[in-house]
Amino acid sequence: MRRLRRLAHLVLFCPFSKGLQGRLPGLRVKYVFLVWLGVLAGSWLAYVHYSSYAELCRGHVCRVVICDQYHKGIISGSICQDLCSLQQVEWRTCLSSVPGQQVYSGLWQGKEVTIKCGLEESLSWKAGAKVAPRRELVLFDKPTRGTSIKEFREMTLSFLKANLGDLPSLPALVGQVLLMADFNKDSRVSLAEAKSVWALLQRNEFLLLLSMQGKGHASPLLGHCGDLYVTEGIPHSSGPAAALPALLQPLLPPALHGALQQWLGPAWPWRAKIAIGLLEFVEELFHGAYGTFYMCETTLANVGYTAKYDFRMADLQQVAPEAAVRRFLRGRHCERSADCTYGRDCRAPCDTLLRQCKGDLVQPNLAKVCELLRDYLLPGAPAGLRAELGRQLRTCSTLSGLASQVEAHHSLVLSHLKTLLWKEISNTKYT
Repeated sequence: MRRLRRLAHLVLFCPFSKGLQGRLPGLRVKYVFLVWLGVLAGSWLAYVHYSSYAELCRGHVCRVVICDQYHKGIISGSICQDLCSLQQVEWRTCLSSVPGQQVYSGLWQGKEVTIKCGLEESLSWKAGAKVAPRRELVLFDKPTRGTSIKEFREMTLSFLKANLGDLPSLPALVGQVLLMADFNKDSRVSLAEAKSVWALLQRNEFLLLLSMQGKGHASPLLGHCGDLYVTEGIPHSSGPAAALPALLQPLLPPALHGALQQWLGPAWPWRAKIAIGLLEFVEELFHGAYGTFYMCETTLANVGYTAKYDFRMADLQQVAPEAAVRRFLRGRHCERSADCTYGRDCRAPCDTLLRQCKGDLVQPNLAKVCELLRDYLLPGAPAGLRAELGRQLRTCSTLSGLASQVEAHHSLVLSHLKTLLWKEISNTKYT
């Protein structure tokens, strides 16, 4: 009986065992292949991430170059000693989006700060110690030895006229430049101080920051060393993907942007307050003391705010003076309007007969900002406000005509929109 049971067991289970044993090597090969493929993909992603990080994040090069020039006495500034001798400026997270403009969060004197330093495209991050002499020749070449303070004042005024236009307010801005240069308050500007502030003036963002100090729409300048400068800590971003890890942000489908803005962004009344600040910033760009400026990259990623939900422009790199934009466009060869684009979205008409760009932009700042605010303000807006707000934003975003010819209509539309938002949040905790 026992033999019969064993025989039945062998008959029933042996074919299955052989089949299983036959399949096991194939399964092992598949699993090994999948593991190998995963390791290969992970290694490739790590390599790409490291390569892009190494190209974008070159703060160590900035620090070496700046401190080399400082120790040689070529440059100076209010934070040079803390940065180069006392090592009291802490560099933290790399925030750079392009290799030529290094941006880091940091800590200085117990404050959260943003550190910004320009790197010429010709300065390779692999160049090491060979970088400094070339940078000295290229960037810190003016003014030359023997330049008097009067000559430097005139030199600065001429530079500002070329970049901002011939404005009656420019002598006051020259005074700010000289005051900043004389950081040690000894009532004189040394050659190193003059070279440093001259290099800073070549940075578009610094020029705008200086002209907008005290307006509340840009982060205050805290100090500089050569052409490296430090501002108040980076503001929070209004971009819909800002709350997500950096690796996931590019994978976000456009359809989810509005939903994420409503779920993860500030409450609607806070968004209204930020939007009012943005509209005031647009007004300042159009009617500012130092001429007209154009926003040439209008995205929510550039719309920042403080812990109290006061608007701060997160990135001013693509805000350009009218004179600089006109100079870029004037006489430029074109086949279509797309060829007449400064930055990302400052576009002028193309004269198809002459095949040259015209100097005026087609779409004013306010139209681009209102287009942005439609996605920012309409989701989650109070039911009684949504229809009127949508109507005003549509009217605003369709503003057209040459930017220099819409001033009256521009001001009226902007005023109506600000009033509508203020009425909704006034006399509440959100103001």
